[in-house]
Amino acid sequence: MRFLAVDIGASSGRTIVGTVEAGRLALAESHRFENGMKDVGGTKRWDVHDLAAKVRAGIAAAGPLDGIGLDTWGVDYGLIDARGDLLDLPFAYRDARHQEAMPEVYRILPRDRLYARTGMQELTFNTIFQLVAEQRKRPEMLRRAARMLMVPELLTYLLAGQAVSEYSESSTTGLLAAARRDWDRDLIRDLGLPERIFGPLHMPGARAGEYAGTPVFLPVMHDTGSAVAAVPAVEPGEWAYLSSGTWSLIGAELDEPVLTPEALAANFTNEGGVDGKIRFLKNINGLWLVQECRRIWAARGQALEFAAIAAAAEASGFRAAIDPNDPRFFAPADMVAEIQADLRARGEPVPESVGDVARCCYESLARAYGAELGRLEAVTGKRFQRLHVVGGGTQADLLNRLTAAAVGIPVHAGPVEATALGNIGVQARACGLFKDLAEVRRAIAAAFPVKVYEPAA
Repeated sequence: MRFLAVDIGASSGRTIVGTVEAGRLALAESHRFENGMKDVGGTKRWDVHDLAAKVRAGIAAAGPLDGIGLDTWGVDYGLIDARGDLLDLPFAYRDARHQEAMPEVYRILPRDRLYARTGMQELTFNTIFQLVAEQRKRPEMLRRAARMLMVPELLTYLLAGQAVSEYSESSTTGLLAAARRDWDRDLIRDLGLPERIFGPLHMPGARAGEYAGTPVFLPVMHDTGSAVAAVPAVEPGEWAYLSSGTWSLIGAELDEPVLTPEALAANFTNEGGVDGKIRFLKNINGLWLVQECRRIWAARGQALEFAAIAAAAEASGFRAAIDPNDPRFFAPADMVAEIQADLRARGEPVPESVGDVARCCYESLARAYGAELGRLEAVTGKRFQRLHVVGGGTQADLLNRLTAAAVGIPVHAGPVEATALGNIGVQARACGLFKDLAEVRRAIAAAFPVKVYEPAA
């Protein structure tokens, strides 16, 4: 059978065909397209109509299919009215409008009490803060809205015509009762948000209608959730994961959420996965650092491929580091200048060359991974034997070597296309081709190689 994974990130999207025959998996990319934030009156938005058109082109290029599933990033949403029309283009999480909403939410429910209910990492762009900002700045939009749909749910709606909410994506909102795995309607009422816009939640694997006669499934719609579903963890022993891309997400797969004061202090989040599993993890500003530096170098007339940047970093002896999660690195106008200014202000060596700046980024990420893995072990009481790295960052050889040294345990890097594999695996399981998640992971481990980095390497 042939399934299509539609995987859309903040800078690009692609459609990947997964073929499942006799328990064996194979992938083939059918279409790739650009994505990016659109400026609308000085605000950052997602042009979901353009994205939907690109998705349709990818579906057309894929040939006959037995299923389609769509995943994207989390937290961003759109509002549709009673006629089913989208009221406005969704705001992007890097827009600044929601940054003032956090104090308003904490005035209604202090941070510790909010975390004990939702278990959500404190990030200014969480949907809870975006919706409160909407309520304060554009209350008429919420008055007109009949339904809120997260971005992958909204794109699925534009394709298949059914408004369906999926658990993993909704778990990024900060509005779920984490232990019950459902909307915290008391919280929603306390915030003065309209209850009607929050529809019933469906678990990954549910159907969401059809597109041109092909069944549309709900995979794990949050892209990190799909990536974690594809972690080839088939060996015995405790393991942690690192989904490495524009964002880095390091965590563990748990049966129940962790809502303790220690988890709050460590600022870990509890997000949903397959079969109601909890992805207990920390968001770290990831290879966005290098991507933005590359953009700045190109603007200065120095267009570089990522391979050339990595080679320059390999040759560099630079060792000073920044805190990747410092808000100053979230969306600066000039990432290179921001890194230099931060180090200069702290009396550290200042990188000037491409290699030194890139090496600083890689060193900073590896050190952050080591620190957060230590916090993860302290909060969960687990001792991990290996760290599974999945996603595009598996190809960053220097970063993986630095990571192994920082975390002190073997790093298993691969597969690259984890998000697509998790998406396709859930669709295939819904069609009865795999009996459970463990069988999906065994098929992935058998089909896609993993490179092991030892701590001493």
